[in-house]
Amino acid sequence: MSSLSRELVFLILQFLEEEKFKETVHRLEQESGFFFNMKYFEEKALAGEWDEVEKYLSGFTKVDDNRYSMKIFFEIRKQKYLEALDRHDRAKAVEILVKDLKVFSTFNEDLYKEIMHLLTLENFRENEQLSKYGDTKSARSIMLVELKKLIESNPLFREKLVVPTLKASRLRTLINQSLNWQHQMCKNPRPNPDIKTLFTDHSCSPPNGACAPTPVTLPVAAVAKPSTYAPLGAHGGPFPSAAAAANANALAGWMANANHYSSVQSAVIAASSSSLHVPQNQVSGLKHPRTPSNTLGMIEYASTDHEQLMKRLRSVQSVDEITYPAPPQQVSYSLDDLPRSVACAIHQGSNVTSMDFHPSHHTLLTVGCSNGEISLWEVGMRERLVSKPFKIWDMAACSVPFQGSIVKDRSISVSRVAWSPDGNLIGVAFTKHLVHLHVYQGSNDLRPHLEIDAHVGRVNDLAFSHPNKKLCVVTCGDDKLIKVWDLAGSKLFNFEGHEAPVYSVCPHQKENIQFIFSTAVDGKIKAWLYDNMGSRVDYDAPGQWCTTMLYNADGSRLFSCGTSKDGDSFLVEWNESEGKIKRTYSGFRKNSTGVVQFDTTRNRFLAVGDDSQIKFWDMDNTNILTSTEAEGGLPNFPRLRFNKEGNLLVVTTAENGFKVLANANGLRELRAMEARSYEASRTPLEMKMSSSAMGTSISPVVSKVERVDSPARATPILNGVELMSRGIEKPINLEDVSDKTKTWELTEIVDPTQCRTVTMPDNLDTASKVARLLYTNSGVGVLALGTNGVQKLWKWSRSEQNPSGKATASIVPQHWQPNSGLLMTNDVPDNTEDSVPCIALSKNDSYVMSACGGKVSLFNMMTFKVMTTFMPPPPASTFLAFHPQDNNIIAIGMEDSAIHLYNVRVDEVKTKLKGHQKRITGLAFSNSLNILVSSGADAQLFFWNTDNWEKIKSVALQLPAAKAHQGDTRVQFHSDQVRLLVCHETQLAVYDVNKMACMRQWMQQEVLSSPISSAAFSCNSQLVYATFTDGNIGVFDTDSLRLRCRIAPSAYISPALSNSQTVHPLVVVAHPQEANQLAVGLTDGSVKVIEPSEAERKWGLPVPVDYGTENGRMTTSSTTNTSEQLQR
Repeated sequence: MSSLSRELVFLILQFLEEEKFKETVHRLEQESGFFFNMKYFEEKALAGEWDEVEKYLSGFTKVDDNRYSMKIFFEIRKQKYLEALDRHDRAKAVEILVKDLKVFSTFNEDLYKEIMHLLTLENFRENEQLSKYGDTKSARSIMLVELKKLIESNPLFREKLVVPTLKASRLRTLINQSLNWQHQMCKNPRPNPDIKTLFTDHSCSPPNGACAPTPVTLPVAAVAKPSTYAPLGAHGGPFPSAAAAANANALAGWMANANHYSSVQSAVIAASSSSLHVPQNQVSGLKHPRTPSNTLGMIEYASTDHEQLMKRLRSVQSVDEITYPAPPQQVSYSLDDLPRSVACAIHQGSNVTSMDFHPSHHTLLTVGCSNGEISLWEVGMRERLVSKPFKIWDMAACSVPFQGSIVKDRSISVSRVAWSPDGNLIGVAFTKHLVHLHVYQGSNDLRPHLEIDAHVGRVNDLAFSHPNKKLCVVTCGDDKLIKVWDLAGSKLFNFEGHEAPVYSVCPHQKENIQFIFSTAVDGKIKAWLYDNMGSRVDYDAPGQWCTTMLYNADGSRLFSCGTSKDGDSFLVEWNESEGKIKRTYSGFRKNSTGVVQFDTTRNRFLAVGDDSQIKFWDMDNTNILTSTEAEGGLPNFPRLRFNKEGNLLVVTTAENGFKVLANANGLRELRAMEARSYEASRTPLEMKMSSSAMGTSISPVVSKVERVDSPARATPILNGVELMSRGIEKPINLEDVSDKTKTWELTEIVDPTQCRTVTMPDNLDTASKVARLLYTNSGVGVLALGTNGVQKLWKWSRSEQNPSGKATASIVPQHWQPNSGLLMTNDVPDNTEDSVPCIALSKNDSYVMSACGGKVSLFNMMTFKVMTTFMPPPPASTFLAFHPQDNNIIAIGMEDSAIHLYNVRVDEVKTKLKGHQKRITGLAFSNSLNILVSSGADAQLFFWNTDNWEKIKSVALQLPAAKAHQGDTRVQFHSDQVRLLVCHETQLAVYDVNKMACMRQWMQQEVLSSPISSAAFSCNSQLVYATFTDGNIGVFDTDSLRLRCRIAPSAYISPALSNSQTVHPLVVVAHPQEANQLAVGLTDGSVKVIEPSEAERKWGLPVPVDYGTENGRMTTSSTTNTSEQLQR
């Protein structure tokens, strides 16, 4: 609809309001969608006229338009639902649940189930989150406050909440003016004409009775509006092709949905004639800004790029029809493709702050340091080619603020190093004002090219881009600006609009649309075209603090990673077509201090430095894929960088250096380079061989020549020792280059001061053993089931000492019970000695299901009430597991060796699985493989297809020769949903479920020779915790099943109890978010949460790969081969 037509609607609205056509006014508001009458909306909401509320809203937005709209409709329907429950109108509540609220289950299934659970309560205020719900009137008022905030924030309501300022009866005035004009145009105007109709133009009848001229109707829309468009020549070219339009949808979608930032950009910088010039069409666009278009949330400007972008946007019928670019067909990937093996550790000499690989020379690395130094390394030969200490090239050309700053404090650090796309330039950003450009011409030839006093304060990021096919540099800084420079140092663009220091920039190009994403430390994400016309996007990054953005290698997928001020880290993928988060990756340490860094590789993998580890994700899976500590020595938040091939990864160390990690291809490439280097250097070095200075005391961390720029002649140096000869040295094996200066030793925790332990309070029943133990999925509580059938819950709460409210060994939790004082008590038989307790918790922590020799009971976790009971013995239930896709389906292992698939909703056993010879002791579903694994007291594993519930295969555990095939066997899936942990009293084993074969096995040994009572993966599946009947706890590396730490009973059991042979852990579980936290349930009925000391923060160091084989071993030669292939 044209602008004049829109204004005509407002005139009609005013007329209807003045004439008291109340209902018609609101119908026109709704149908036109031009004005949202907040007062009318409030009246209807406070009156509880929900159908009218939604009908009125429907003229402006729909449920799935954006996150604000979804929240608006959800709050309205939730209130309607709660009011029905409050009236005890269960039938109406069910109708609302099915018809109105069901749509939200697609987006948050757990929330929907929690809402559905309210139906089971006598009073929904029993729910902790709704305990403060008052009466209907006050609840509606509170809801309205939230709705108003959402509506005002929703970009779809932008410019629709205020009526234009109009004089009274403006439509009547315009009609009168028109009639006066028509009357003046009459050939024979009469005084005091009689106007009888508005349907035709007025004309006074001629006195002689002749026919008046036929009136000409002029439609309102035909009135010409002043032209503010740029000259035709400014558009310079035909419309883009259809293919180009399709590829430009992404940024267009962001802009169309954006909260437009409307501040006027002031500085228009003229470009130097000797460098990249601003096209004439862009200058024209700056002089002649266009009037606001009808595209919501965006101002249209007269620049070629934006004009083409808008044409493409208009060509799209609907945002929903935009398809996400599919990645090209690739070969399958495995963990072996990730560079996880440490090839070498290199000592830089100062703290490394930034690294970047050459775009085509895949072993050439630029390193920036905290002392302002930059170095160029050939990591294939571990050779430092160049070292450039910080130096001001031209102090006189620098700004006065910088000169004052550097005189006051000469310390300066590198904040970013980056190679240009062609590999000919290295850009360096510093923490004070400056940017340096170096020209790289091969070997050790690195020459100064350009020094720019770029920003006031810190320069936070630097990147290269190609606007108009000319290479330029993009920088950002603490002065809240983004600037674009040509290679002569002229400033081409100056982007203003951020309200906080700009943290990072991400230039990119979609077809011929070139743009820059930027993030600031207030969490704002903005996008800019090269036209000095302001930001096109205004979004909040997760965490709303320090965030960086990256595209994958082929530019089809956009990711961001950062950390909030509270220490919570986020890694997300964005849906570019809508400007929404597509997926959020899990697996970060909580409440950390620092900012995580990330990188992408192979269009498939993401890597983040977090918690002194490198964590890897598959781009298509939100669960962590794997992680590595790189043999230890990493800082809390290591910086990392892949090379372009993805076969090498460098990561910073805590000791002023970095490590080079490689996959199999990377190791081969490094070995080949090393061999060539050795052969090339061997003959001339042998000719100079001397009997002196053999360099026998040289550390293996760095084993090549460093060349340092200096006025004096460069001297070959090896770790400070002048190298007189290399000829007698044998070629260095990369596998021997690891940092072996620290001899690995098993970590022994024997004293309470070496770890943190908290015992659950109010647990006085020492006659009942803790048979089963769970963390709540939210990580805020621990749930224990005793052999007496009673379940107990302990919760941690938020406080200054524990702001996250998560479980911790530093604070004593509360023994939690509802106000009613109810206990969760299971149906138990008269003789409980032979009973097998079992327990399972729903994903949203709303229900717990348990049994202890009697019927299975389903408890409400808020009220502790029994919702239902089922499956009375005999046979008794011995293991319980919720189906991962449907909480109504429960797998129940039975005492008679059968497995029942039970549907709670219809109270019916759907399927029975048979095959085991003894009772079921373990069940585990794989979310990705559609497989159920069962284990039994017969020491066998069965693999079942969950699509048709047919048996795929059975495998017997490999037990010691003298051991009969019996004993409880437990199973748990790795976070990759492929590997499986198997625990038997004699062994730990890791199976590959795809191959249904054992990969690794650990058997009882001298250090830990007692039977195993329980085992569990850590939350990131990088560790295995195992408890033993002598009270010891072992911590193993998952990949090798080698023992890295032993926690002796003296460290966590009081001396009075530790002397007793009966007190030991029966069960161990791992915290769902903290990888180094575990909880154990003991035979004396106590429950303890254990964490490493604050100083250590982790359980020992990873066992080096070549540290013997006695600590972890294969089962058979065939198994060994399988495992070695998997590891490669």
